[in-house]
Amino acid sequence: MARSTGVTLQIGGREVTISSPDKPYFPEAGHTKLDVVRYYQAVADGALRGISGRPLVLKRFPGGIHGEPFFQKRAPAKRPSWIETAVFAYPSGRTAEEVVVRDGAQLAWINNLGCIDLNPPPTRASDLVHPDELRIDLDPVPGVPWPQVLDVAAVARAVLADVGLTGWPKTSGSRGVHILVRIAPRWTFAQVKRAAQAVAREVERRAPALATSKWWKEQRHGVFLDYNQNARDRTTASAYSVRPTSDARVSMPLTWDELATCDPAMFTLATVPARVALRGDAHAAIDEHAGSLDALLALAASLGEPEKQDRNLPVILIGQAKQKADALAGLERWKARHPDVVARLAPAAYLVDANRGRSSAWYRVRVNLDAVPPELRPDEVAPDPDYDVASEWSGRFDPDDVA
Repeated sequence: MARSTGVTLQIGGREVTISSPDKPYFPEAGHTKLDVVRYYQAVADGALRGISGRPLVLKRFPGGIHGEPFFQKRAPAKRPSWIETAVFAYPSGRTAEEVVVRDGAQLAWINNLGCIDLNPPPTRASDLVHPDELRIDLDPVPGVPWPQVLDVAAVARAVLADVGLTGWPKTSGSRGVHILVRIAPRWTFAQVKRAAQAVAREVERRAPALATSKWWKEQRHGVFLDYNQNARDRTTASAYSVRPTSDARVSMPLTWDELATCDPAMFTLATVPARVALRGDAHAAIDEHAGSLDALLALAASLGEPEKQDRNLPVILIGQAKQKADALAGLERWKARHPDVVARLAPAAYLVDANRGRSSAWYRVRVNLDAVPPELRPDEVAPDPDYDVASEWSGRFDPDDVA
């Protein structure tokens, strides 16, 4: 199919040129690059509510969802004069001049760079050291059904209500739920992370069979409340972000009643614009409900320090690869060699880790053999595949790469 050279859109009095507009971004669903741009314009009010004034890490998919994405913190040197930036400082001590989006034209401009989902930090350019958002990330381990995620979300909502905070839920666009809590920008990243950990621990205390706050992946069960998403160097896919899934699924803001009865597969690039046009944005009032962390930090103090976690579990490394598909193929080869062991393992025993390298991700697969009698556990051998992780940081430094 021949591709046009570009389409120029008029957005808010500005011209934004979309290059290669008919490039397939979601081949299975039939969506192009221009479809992604038009989707974000259709939901711009809600999408901008999630990212406005926040410096963005640009997660770019220049080849669509089946190409390798890369992360770009530094704003491209060649950019229109109307693209705003802010200098964000990272825990490493390095800084990056990042893109800040406030309007539809700026949003379309980053979409043209290949940004399919949007990844803001919990701070705004006006105050980069004090977050104005607490993020509760419910991340189910493999095999956990959707109703259990909803049960844990309900417990988290109650914990937040008990300390005077309002949680605003959205589907993650994958298997989980995000709960956003607007807060006054008075607390440091460390304090906000401590508050999020307190939520995780209290949810675990109230529903120990359903949820966990255990940090080490091999020790988790049920739904993990990932409090580390509140760390200074972390970002989360924002409201209305289209996720890189074959069905172009959306991270959808919902009311609590809607969340309780929804199927996350309902919300896609194709379905969400009409829903928003009919019902509006479920998070339209989120900025009117900024709360205080005082009661939550008091809860953290009352819980004391978390117990030290013992990692002495029989976890073996299977393989590591640049591409997730290659890492999973190595796991399938391992399974074929050990069918008797596989028969004893639950889905949660397979630990697939996405690790961020210099400017993109690499993948590691491990297996927790705790459910296998010691005499039946296979030895750990050389990883298959065995990607050289050090290569992530070799070669010429590109100032547009991740800091």
